[in-house]
Amino acid sequence: MLLRINSEKPNYNEIAQVIACLRDGGVVIYPTDTVYGIGCDIHKQRAVERVCKIKGIDAEKANFSFICSDLSHLSDFTKPISTATYKVMKKALPGPFTFILEANNNVPKLFKSKKKTVGIRIPDNNICLEIVKQLGNPIMSTSVHDEDELIEYTTDPERIHEKYKNLVDIVIAGGYGNNQASTIVDCTDGDFSILRQGLGVLEDFL
Repeated sequence: MLLRINSEKPNYNEIAQVIACLRDGGVVIYPTDTVYGIGCDIHKQRAVERVCKIKGIDAEKANFSFICSDLSHLSDFTKPISTATYKVMKKALPGPFTFILEANNNVPKLFKSKKKTVGIRIPDNNICLEIVKQLGNPIMSTSVHDEDELIEYTTDPERIHEKYKNLVDIVIAGGYGNNQASTIVDCTDGDFSILRQGLGVLEDFL
C-alpha cells in the first residue's frame, strides 16, 4: 500500500500503522534525508531475508545500515568508540552520513553472519526518526536503487510504489527523495576514511 505521511509533522496514527507492520515482520520503503530506503525491524529474521531477496544480495555478505533515532543505541550494537569519533558523530548527526563502526556480538547474532562492522545512520528526516522512536529499536536499511545506479524513479514515491508494490508491505510517500546517497565514513581504525562521497561533507564537522 502507498501511505502518505507529512514529513514536517508525521501523524501519530499513520506512524502507528507502520510500526504494526514492522512488528508483524513487514518490509517498508521510507524516506530518509538522502535516497528512499527499504527496511524492516532488525529483530525480524524473515523480514531481513525478504529485504535481501528484493535486493538480490546474500544476507551474510550484505552491508546493511541500522537507522537509529539518536546515539543511545550505539552501545547495543557497536564496540566502544573513541571520544573523537563520538564528538564528530554527535555534530554530524542527524545528517546524510553512514558511519561504519566495529560491531559487537549482537550484530552477528541478528544476521546469522560473521559481520564485524555495522553502519549507523541517523537521517535528518522526521518520518524515519519517528518510526524508530516509536518502534523502540533500529530498523535495518538499504537504499532503493536499480542495480548500482540511482535513477529518476528512486526519488518519486509514486513511481517507487509502482515498482515495489508487490514486493513490500508499505511504501511511505513522504515527499520527493534525494538522488544522492549518504556519505560512508569508515571509523574502524580510529580515523575517518571516506568510503563513498555522497551528500554529506564530513570536513564541515572535523
